[in-house]
Amino acid sequence: MTENHSENTLDLSGLLCPLPVLKARKRLEAMASGAILKVIATDPMSAIDMPHFCHEQGHTLLEQQQVGAAFIFRIRRK
Repeated sequence: MTENHSENTLDLSGLLCPLPVLKARKRLEAMASGAILKVIATDPMSAIDMPHFCHEQGHTLLEQQQVGAAFIFRIRRK
């Protein structure tokens, strides 16, 4: 298995709204344009908040899925 060096993972399990979005925003700001951030969250509100955040900030939501209690988002920084 090859590792994608342009993808960072941010595990925000256990954090409640608005912390997942705030922490994702902070990490994305530190990343290069075009880099991909994989966010793992367990707050059900993140399924609504993360796509809205991406739309508002101009980032691209590449993928959104639910695996058990976890919500996984792949976001490309603008």
